[in-house]
Amino acid sequence: MKILIIGSKGFIGQHAFDYFKAAGFQVFGCDVVTDYVSEDYIQIDATNSDYHAIFEQHQIDVCLNCSGAASVPLSLQFPFKDFNLNTLNVFKILEAIRVYQPSCKFINLSSAAVYGNPELLPINEKATPKPLSPYGLHKLQAEQICREFFQYYQVATCSLRIFSAYGEGLKKQLFWDLYQKFLHNNQIELFGTGNESRDFIHVDDIVRAIELVIKNAAFHGEEINIANGEEFTIKYVSELFHQNFAGGKTISFNNQVKAGDPLNWRADISFLKNLGYRQTISIETGIGRYIDWIKGL
Repeated sequence: MKILIIGSKGFIGQHAFDYFKAAGFQVFGCDVVTDYVSEDYIQIDATNSDYHAIFEQHQIDVCLNCSGAASVPLSLQFPFKDFNLNTLNVFKILEAIRVYQPSCKFINLSSAAVYGNPELLPINEKATPKPLSPYGLHKLQAEQICREFFQYYQVATCSLRIFSAYGEGLKKQLFWDLYQKFLHNNQIELFGTGNESRDFIHVDDIVRAIELVIKNAAFHGEEINIANGEEFTIKYVSELFHQNFAGGKTISFNNQVKAGDPLNWRADISFLKNLGYRQTISIETGIGRYIDWIKGL
């Protein structure tokens, strides 16, 4: 099976590339980064991405789209750039698939940001989307595009609503922010109350879930939650990080909610479990591994 990973130099994309390569798949990487070493790598123009040549010249069985922007604050500051990367880019990829290889399966990495603040927990895929940011809205629009290409052109698509991804190699978001603050301060201030919660999933479990989707999902334009069905407060995981990384620090919360940030998340992963998913990395183990990686930098 030949897999094309668009965004293969990013956090999830790089892990997916390594995982599927080790599993015996024939994997092509694709990104805007220059790479003179890697074989089976396709560079695209960051300012004018064109996927027609890729699908015209290469036979691809599965296209995994890990590209795009992944910042709520930047989507508020630069909404047009976010739209181009997270929405328009998906349409361009799917149009190339429709024209040259309509039998290729397409997986788009979406986000739990489409949900916003849900009325009920756990959140299942049929909950009404209420995005709180341009990022969440653009991810939702990309999901609708995936449904469009399945409904009108029978292109096999699905969207994976990834909750709070973390793991070795991630140089942004909560755990990286804690690391940076711990290096230079004894008193650490974080946004919110500490009672905000997330459903964390380690990147190794994400790529395992993607493999299960490839093998077992219907690809009828559906959306699938990618999470562990567990709710942990920011206060709990911050203290866990504190205990494992460096003692003698004080963590406080400023009670200010950042624009675009939801309050509480916990996913209903019944759909994912029916595909065969089982968690392999607990939050405690995952944070320990992340800290070991940080200390090796």
